[in-house]
Amino acid sequence: MGSSVRELAENTPAGRDRYIDLLRVASLGTVVAGHWLMAAVTVGADGRTEVGNLLAVVPELQLLTWALQIMPVFFFVGGFSHALSYRSLSRKAEGGPGGGSVYSAFLRARLQRLLRPTMVFIGVWGAGALLLQLLGQGGGLLDVALRLVAQPLWFIGIYLAMVAFTPPLLRLHERWGWAAFGALVAAAGAVDVARFAFGVPYLEFLNFAFVWLAVHQLGFLRADGKLRLPYVLAGAGLAGASLLVALGPYPLSMVGMPGERVSNMAPPTFALLCHGLWLVGAVEALRGPATRWLARPRVWRGVVAANGISMTAFLWHLTAMLGVYGMLLALDVPLPEPASVAWWAQVPLRLAAAAALTAALVAAFRRFERPAAAEPVAPGTASGPAAALGVTLCLFGVLGLSMVGFGGLLEGRTAMLVAVHVTAPAAVAMALVGWLLVERAGRGSAVSTARRWR
Repeated sequence: MGSSVRELAENTPAGRDRYIDLLRVASLGTVVAGHWLMAAVTVGADGRTEVGNLLAVVPELQLLTWALQIMPVFFFVGGFSHALSYRSLSRKAEGGPGGGSVYSAFLRARLQRLLRPTMVFIGVWGAGALLLQLLGQGGGLLDVALRLVAQPLWFIGIYLAMVAFTPPLLRLHERWGWAAFGALVAAAGAVDVARFAFGVPYLEFLNFAFVWLAVHQLGFLRADGKLRLPYVLAGAGLAGASLLVALGPYPLSMVGMPGERVSNMAPPTFALLCHGLWLVGAVEALRGPATRWLARPRVWRGVVAANGISMTAFLWHLTAMLGVYGMLLALDVPLPEPASVAWWAQVPLRLAAAAALTAALVAAFRRFERPAAAEPVAPGTASGPAAALGVTLCLFGVLGLSMVGFGGLLEGRTAMLVAVHVTAPAAVAMALVGWLLVERAGRGSAVSTARRWR
């Protein structure tokens, strides 16, 4: 891997925005470190294992989420990359296959390095969970793991929706610019007004689209060089979030907290959108010095190497964290009370062990993150509808699985997804069928067969 990383780094196009690659890696890395740190595993007097949240134990630490709830930055980076990718494919396809082929090629190009490692993760955990159930194994931390390891898949579901909606939203952006972004912001605000002021039920779930797509739209603006005055954007976002939390029904934490009546995350609120504006403005303000730092060959090689394994590490980091706690319990190592002096003293050991185990899992599964070469497609292939169906099935499959988890595969345990009860087997089936449709529909395109950057 070292030689290929060096080669990729040395052959980086002069016009590539290296800072975008750094933001992608840094945002995922922050999420991973945050999950490792915030997990508070305890064993009750009845021997039952529970995984709590440090932020619930020490509410004062919830202010840290205003810097560490970094997923808006990842979705902003996605908007930037998706705009460039779709435009590039459209230019290459001029005079060739129809728009449906461009769309399917775009989906495959953008989702291959996302879905292949995700399907392997789902397959490994699904098979393992089924085997454990057939053998009658379970209880304790294992049951917790079967429920928790799938939760980060919600992010992949949202990202799938962003990729799927890129072509129409990009056209709106190209026609209306900031007005298209403003319409999404206004829609998100209207949803919260209807929710909190008038008690309209179910409408709040629309903000899964409006909030995250608004942040995604900022990436389009950045791709066209229209995202100026980052300090103004950051200040407006920070002021808006502060006022909403201080005066409105919004909680302080920008991540979900157990037992809270209102969550800023599920579904997203207008306060979380303001938080996203603050973060995007803040990272844009740091672009200049960061770009100069990335000009150093050793630094850039590190970013290139991290980009090649980032999704695999994200998928498996909770597996590693729970594996570390499992080993501690198996070795009868006492688990201190969360936030106690002994607990904090144990943090470096747990983080180092989780990092080492994640590295081992990355070494085992990173090959699935490498993109395969594209294959030629016959002109006129009408693959757009199949690709759209595939990404829709994948979206609902991974979102459903993030809610129901891998536990109780044979009992038909369900979770509510958009007014429909979904089981883990059904979610797995939708994800796999959807992935196969995206792969088949997007096979072949105007995409270069050379190894691509993400």
